[in-house]
Amino acid sequence: MLDTFALQDRAIIGIFVRSYITNMTNRSMNKIKRIALVSFFIVCINAATRAEGNLPYVDGKFIHFGFSLGFNAMDFGINPKDSVAVSNLSPGFSVGIISDLRLNRYLNLRFTPTLNFGQREINFKFPGVVDKDSTSASVSSVLICMPLYLKYSAERKGNYRPYLIWGAGAGIDLGTDKTKDILLKPLNFYTEFGVGCDLYFSFFKLAPELKFSLGLNDILTPIAERNAGDIQNKQFTNALSKLTSRMVTLTFNFE
Repeated sequence: MLDTFALQDRAIIGIFVRSYITNMTNRSMNKIKRIALVSFFIVCINAATRAEGNLPYVDGKFIHFGFSLGFNAMDFGINPKDSVAVSNLSPGFSVGIISDLRLNRYLNLRFTPTLNFGQREINFKFPGVVDKDSTSASVSSVLICMPLYLKYSAERKGNYRPYLIWGAGAGIDLGTDKTKDILLKPLNFYTEFGVGCDLYFSFFKLAPELKFSLGLNDILTPIAERNAGDIQNKQFTNALSKLTSRMVTLTFNFE
């Protein structure tokens, strides 16, 4: 009788031990799989960073072309600032064409005509007025920008190459509306600077790029230069002495 119970106990213990070993083996295998997967991604990222396999001669072209897609946030430099401010920055859309001329190993000359759609809302503080419609004015713009840039690139590291960009240009606003409370002059001159990074893929080069634009001239049309019959609220223009354009743009260049 005792031998029978001993055999049963040994059988139960054997089943428990085999189950424990199997469970630990499965856990170990899952852990090994996770480690192998993470190691694989690390190796891929390291290879992409150090390898020179993607488009090794693309930067040697004397001239090449591309296009850009992106988002913008238009703003104003306002004078005076104490009673007037841009309330919020509404996201806009940008699309452009890229023409790139190689000057040397590190410098490129770029001409990128771009179409920018955007809108700004200006808040005013008039004494005793709390109605939002009487204290804010919306200004829309459809800008054709024609900048000329100088691009300075660092040494290429694998499939990455950061760069700095600076330039200046002129913009034409096709969205000016004479019936609006605030009328912008159609011609705008500006300077622009930014940073980006060329990413080399098998068949094309992608470059995320962040740029800041600062207007150089006053784009506010004064009351004296407007037809009085077109203006509903003269106090908006009278509260301003100068407006300059500002814009932040995040673009993705495909070359």
